[in-house]
Amino acid sequence: MSELSPEDELRLNVMMAGDIQAVRIDEAAMIVHGLSSRGEASIKLHPAGRSEQYLRRVRELLAGIATGSPGGYPVYLHGWTRMGQAREKGLDCLLLLGEEEAVVSVAYSNGLTDELARRAWWAMPVADNARRMLERDCVVQGKMGRVLAAYLVEYLPFETNPHTILDTVRLLLQPGLIDEEVRLKLWNRGAMDNAYHVGFLERMPDDLPTAVAPREDWNALNSRLAQFADDPCAVQLERVLSARGQAFLQTSEAMLRYPADRDVVNALLNALAAYFSPVFQPTCCDSDSLEAMQVNVEAFCSDPASAAGKFLESLPEYGKEVRAMLVLSCMNSEVAAPILSRTTAGGTLMRQKLEPITTPILQQIAVLRGQTFSATVPRRRSRA
Repeated sequence: MSELSPEDELRLNVMMAGDIQAVRIDEAAMIVHGLSSRGEASIKLHPAGRSEQYLRRVRELLAGIATGSPGGYPVYLHGWTRMGQAREKGLDCLLLLGEEEAVVSVAYSNGLTDELARRAWWAMPVADNARRMLERDCVVQGKMGRVLAAYLVEYLPFETNPHTILDTVRLLLQPGLIDEEVRLKLWNRGAMDNAYHVGFLERMPDDLPTAVAPREDWNALNSRLAQFADDPCAVQLERVLSARGQAFLQTSEAMLRYPADRDVVNALLNALAAYFSPVFQPTCCDSDSLEAMQVNVEAFCSDPASAAGKFLESLPEYGKEVRAMLVLSCMNSEVAAPILSRTTAGGTLMRQKLEPITTPILQQIAVLRGQTFSATVPRRRSRA
């Protein structure tokens, strides 16, 4: 294996003796970059022989100085890296190894701080690292939060994987990361790719950036619901029939009619169940089939001693709506698992296979929107 030239070895030792916070190696240009509190330093390497062997020697030198172990970043730790299992102590040393996998280990670590995020981002500014670091509150609320968010916003149009898109939007919608103008742009992209809208349904279900009128009977119902201020059914019914609730239902319906990807389907169903969780009743959802769930809901609403039964004694004309809310509170990703576990289909074929699940959900949404259910899929705008 090629030995380091005396000049390179000396310069690397001098650089590492300073206040170095992170090291990045440009393998194509054979340059070692170092980040310190005073700025950046660069060392041009002069390999004699194969570049790969020379760079290995460089990393052995860096590891010996930073950790006392000349072996570099241990191979057996690679499997822990993306599970966030890197030890919390010594994370700063991992950023001195010039190893990309070591930087990823810091980005995924539970011990990440805003300062370590700054150093790790300098060492390896890639989208996946930005996403993982934005999972930490200390980064979201720190100086790096908006820096990482701005990068992801610019990079997002180049993402094609639906799971990656919805994960990114979900992270970007955390408070304080983006302004209203950027938020609206992300929402508008959902007209062509509904993966964008899932994050909105999860993060801000009552504040979607779309104008939808409340249901016609919402104003009249409000005064009647005043006497049920602490009743979960009354609170959820007012929420659903309001403009914000109708916007949530309209968006959910549009996505259910065009489920293009299983990750989007699962996230959408979980968002739907979470929205109706205030009226969730375990006894209603304790079944393996939708039909059995609906039977349970009917029994629950017919019981005068139940919460729904007591509410419907005063407002019996809203029986369908209360039943619809209870059914939808059960509609998480588990109801689609038996179908999705047996197929790898996507697009139109997956939509057809999911109809036994999506059709009953769409029927309940139609009840809450005061509309007549139609199985006909509206014509959709083509992808640009």
